[in-house]
Amino acid sequence: MADQGQSLWFAFQGERLLVFEDGTVRVPLADSPEELDLDIRFRWEIGNLDGHACWAVEVDPDAGPPAGLEFRDLRSFFFGVDEDFFGMAGRAKQIVGWHTTHRFCGRCGGETERVPGELAMRCTRCGMMHFPRLSPAAIVLVKREDRILLAHSPGFPQGLYSVLAGFVEPGESIEEAVVREVREEVGIEVTNVRYFGSQPWPFPNSLMIGFTADYTGGDLAPEPGEIEDAGWYTADDLPQLPPKISIARAMIDDFAKQQGLDPEELKTPHSGPV
Repeated sequence: MADQGQSLWFAFQGERLLVFEDGTVRVPLADSPEELDLDIRFRWEIGNLDGHACWAVEVDPDAGPPAGLEFRDLRSFFFGVDEDFFGMAGRAKQIVGWHTTHRFCGRCGGETERVPGELAMRCTRCGMMHFPRLSPAAIVLVKREDRILLAHSPGFPQGLYSVLAGFVEPGESIEEAVVREVREEVGIEVTNVRYFGSQPWPFPNSLMIGFTADYTGGDLAPEPGEIEDAGWYTADDLPQLPPKISIARAMIDDFAKQQGLDPEELKTPHSGPV
């Protein structure tokens, strides 16, 4: 039985997380990162998981992994990990990334320092406070009677289709972003934009805000470079779908339930990034 006094160390080297080499996605459990012989540049406590304190750790970019461990890209963990673990790893990744890009003030160039008791960095020259940044992104399931719109983007594994998504631009509401992104990416119009749910997404620092919307007109015209293929699918004839850890899959599963199907029977890829 693991010592409940030990901590879980979510140690990142760039985009890659330190995990065991044995194939199971686990991070080291120890009293300190020094116990793991890690050359660290930064650490921050980020919460609790399974009774253990969790720490976000930035490892020196030139450091090798300790024996029995390896650095792996977080995207490779979509398949076979639970949502709580992925959420904590994502939080660690975002905090490490924020610290890496905020060692100096963006206003005056002064060096920053940690603020006790706050998730913030303060400029030692001008006093400006720097907090972790989130980029809101709208993700939408478009419905057309008994069909939904799914698309394949260049970065997806071969054969995988998902719902549309895009970042909110300055000066627009999230609902306006939904309408604009759908129009830009596939050339159709939507209405009745309704909130579904949200999910933090650490690639690199997004907050995915999910909506459903109804098709109102237009022919599908995928935007070159953004969408390779798009089509309308019924619940009993869906293509390969994103993993269940994603809000995109939660939206598709909800549609399948409404159509009387079991989401567990829908096609999910076995490996590869999304």
